[in-house]
Amino acid sequence: MFLICTSCLSVNRVADDRLKDSPKCGKCHKVVLSGNVVDAAPALFNKLIQKSDIPIVVDFWAPWCGPCKAMAPTFTAAAGNFLGKAVFIKVNTEEQQQLATQYGIRSIPTLKIFKHGAILAERAGALPQSQLNTWLESII
Repeated sequence: MFLICTSCLSVNRVADDRLKDSPKCGKCHKVVLSGNVVDAAPALFNKLIQKSDIPIVVDFWAPWCGPCKAMAPTFTAAAGNFLGKAVFIKVNTEEQQQLATQYGIRSIPTLKIFKHGAILAERAGALPQSQLNTWLESII
């Protein structure tokens, strides 16, 4: 399985049965799948959604958005719950307006799940933890 290091953007080959063992990047030696949410700039975003063999869950948000702030801890908890099954990233639509436009973000928060460049699912609006987990389990 190919995973992208969120620190140095290197492509790493990791055996499926080792995903929960905190695999480290062969180049920078940082943990590749940490279970943390990563703030994504365009280069990281594009490489992750195109090259990663596991799903990428993206939260398009803005710092002035109340529902976005309310959902942030829920999204972070989901990242830990789905460790080894998906990578969770956030895209600040105020800073990354080109990505927001490219992916047709009309309301925030909007969640999209990508794999090999394709959108597997999307959903707009904040979700409580139980609904988010159920939605993610149905797709991932």
